[in-house]
Amino acid sequence: MTTQTDATTALRRLTGRDDAVFHDGQLEAIEALVDGHRRALVVQRTGWGKSAVYFISTLLLRQRGTGPTLLVSPLLALMRDQVAAAARAGVRAVAINSANPHEWDETRAKLAADEVDILLVSPERLNNPRFRDEQLPALIERMGMLVVDEAHCISDWGHDFRPDYRRLAELIAQLPHDLPVLATTATANARVVTDVAEQLGTAGEVLTIRGSLARTSLRLGVLELPGARDRLGWLLSHLAELPGSGIIYALTVSAAEDTARLLREGGHAVRAYTGRTDPEQREELERQLKDNEIKALVATSALGMGFDKPDLGFVIHLGAPSSPVAYYQQVGRAGRATDNADVLLLPGREDRDIWSYFATSSMPSEERAAAVIEALGTETLSTPALEARVNLRRSPLELLLKVLDVDGAVRRVQGGWVATGVPWTYDRERYERIAEARTAEQQSMLTYQRDTTCRMEMLQRDLDDPTAAPCGRCDNCTTPWFPTGVDDGATQAASSTLDQVGVEIEPRAQWPATVGKGATKIPVEERAEAGRAIARLTDLGWGGVLRELFAAGSPDQPVSDELLGACVRVLKDWRWDERPAAVVSIPSRSRPQLVDSFARGIARIGRLDDLGTLDLVGGGPRGEPGGNSAYRLAGVRDAFAVGPDLASRLAAIGDKPVLLIDDRTDSRWTMTVATRELRRHGSGPVLPLVLAQVA
Repeated sequence: MTTQTDATTALRRLTGRDDAVFHDGQLEAIEALVDGHRRALVVQRTGWGKSAVYFISTLLLRQRGTGPTLLVSPLLALMRDQVAAAARAGVRAVAINSANPHEWDETRAKLAADEVDILLVSPERLNNPRFRDEQLPALIERMGMLVVDEAHCISDWGHDFRPDYRRLAELIAQLPHDLPVLATTATANARVVTDVAEQLGTAGEVLTIRGSLARTSLRLGVLELPGARDRLGWLLSHLAELPGSGIIYALTVSAAEDTARLLREGGHAVRAYTGRTDPEQREELERQLKDNEIKALVATSALGMGFDKPDLGFVIHLGAPSSPVAYYQQVGRAGRATDNADVLLLPGREDRDIWSYFATSSMPSEERAAAVIEALGTETLSTPALEARVNLRRSPLELLLKVLDVDGAVRRVQGGWVATGVPWTYDRERYERIAEARTAEQQSMLTYQRDTTCRMEMLQRDLDDPTAAPCGRCDNCTTPWFPTGVDDGATQAASSTLDQVGVEIEPRAQWPATVGKGATKIPVEERAEAGRAIARLTDLGWGGVLRELFAAGSPDQPVSDELLGACVRVLKDWRWDERPAAVVSIPSRSRPQLVDSFARGIARIGRLDDLGTLDLVGGGPRGEPGGNSAYRLAGVRDAFAVGPDLASRLAAIGDKPVLLIDDRTDSRWTMTVATRELRRHGSGPVLPLVLAQVA
């Protein structure tokens, strides 16, 4: 029997069709892996059948006596789909990840008994000290093939770079030269392809199989509408007309949640899916969409590589992603196994502001990297302990540690992190080039919206696809295929949703942990009550007004009547136990006019006593807003005091509640410390009120 015959038999069993044949490039990749034991990079459109290549190659290699395949996969949801697909193909696949620790012992036993064909792990698992030091060496000795799925994550030029993927280059370097290695992706431009190929092997060793990235099932379009209320109104008016079920992507968590609420109120069966959604609920929501129990998930990028619904009928974007490559990947969820699927972009004027707001590079800054290495010194520190020594929040700190780990400057061990002592040099030129590439991607996304060239052709060109050509289906190739009108009632309903105000500010209940000392509770009698903000800076409605107010370089000015009116509505809907009797403000060095006029305006409108401001101590808060809890608290812990005048005014109102006024809140430590001072000087309950919540 030949490899071609065996592979074709496996393909027909996988597809359940006796007439199934390989797509161009599939058999070539399988033969390169099985017969040539080569290293291959496959760049093919979504739905081409990349998983069939590694499933069939695994089956054939196993038949020839090799060990199991190690498949590195980026997301838990993607692993679930891959395990299920492998079972349908007759491949015994198991996963080791953070969601199934109760299965690890059974999985290890199956591996020892040679009852596993494919082991799926995340790239992060490769640096888990126990897995890396105790299990991976034995697995490498028996491994029959290595597969790297979503391989664009290896490259820091990729739109979804993940530092842990960089570690794969080290793993590949340890493998025997004749052990087959396969990397697959649907979203890689020429620069990413070159970068990934270099990490797979030396020049000329890697077989690159690249096909056309055109998606003939997709009908692309762009509809520019005046504002957020019009875009939401369009969804209310036309969602039911879209084919089948699909995904509505939003740029922020609050936008996804607000849009889902509006559509549900309008009678549409939709649910929100974001980074705040519990893992168990995510799995259930994915199932509901796959089974067409709901019309759409309104999602952030949290619903991405890990979701596979072959008959997904549409993808709508409420706001544009910052990269055409990321956009191509998200729209690639649709029309995988159907002849037609609709893809529509509804860009917003606020998109660039949101791109800027979230523009946190995955590359380290020289100062922060040096601070982390210095803080580690000769100690082993956990991430929380290290967080207390450097001014970085948990997520960016963990990302920076991964980058430094891949670069060899630090190492993850049992109990935390250690500095290796290996000299680390900041590659400024490289990181600046990457930042420039990100800016160019944003400009390409704007060009995609405004150009009259074929939409699919533009996306293909952004992915350096040499087969880029007009699709003949998009709105630029023909005429707009989508309705452009918006029902007046829908616009009014959207306006009502966007005009909603009032975001709860959860009070801090404990002081953060520091090195050698755990977190301690804040006494109940010194805590703030739940506060309120008009909106989050990332909100679709009032968020736009607030982003403009707090934009870099915007002047300090008195609060507008519009914002005061919104605050009055917040106060009207606030269900407090007792009405506040007075207003106290936090002194501001950056926006004194804004905060002072805000406090006086609320006092005047609410007929409350204006007790004035807290005093600044030693020049007031130190450092910049944001940062991690330990550092932000250190900057404000002793920054405020209750002066004699304020103390006497507090005494005059007794234990009545007071509103504590500031312009915005981020870490909430300023409000927490100011509340403690007021309560220690006899104040009644303290209710924080700000214009904006930063996150």
